[in-house]
Amino acid sequence: MPNIIMGIDPGIADTGFGLIRVINNRLACLDYGSIKTSSKLDLPDRLEIINSELTKLIKKYRPNLIAIEELFFCNNAKTALIVGQARGVAVLTAKLNKIKSVEFTPYQVKQAVSTYGHAEKNQVQRMVKLILNLKELPRPDDAADALAVAICATNS
Repeated sequence: MPNIIMGIDPGIADTGFGLIRVINNRLACLDYGSIKTSSKLDLPDRLEIINSELTKLIKKYRPNLIAIEELFFCNNAKTALIVGQARGVAVLTAKLNKIKSVEFTPYQVKQAVSTYGHAEKNQVQRMVKLILNLKELPRPDDAADALAVAICATNS
């Protein structure tokens, strides 16, 4: 099993990231947060920022595996396409850094973290806090989701 896993919750405005270390089946949080891009920037510039910031995190923490949340069903096709591009950047960044990536649906992530595939966001955050023994709920939501994706990867 990899000893450092990076979870990514892709988005164009906010891409959540979470890094966990696995030692003897015990999980520890290394870092989490969100990569924000301004809506005032052109899409290619926003995608470049996501790539650049993910690459910095990869170089700093050297994960063995990158887990990425798959695109959820979205009613707005334009939003889905843009989020899909951010997801593509995450997949490509992993590949360019020679790190294996795996993908999980939101249902799989919720199932792995809370044992209920339709869990509410707050329930997932509370379980992430408990599993990683954090002092407070991880924020923003994108970061909590990214940590949940990383936790999900430890179960697969």
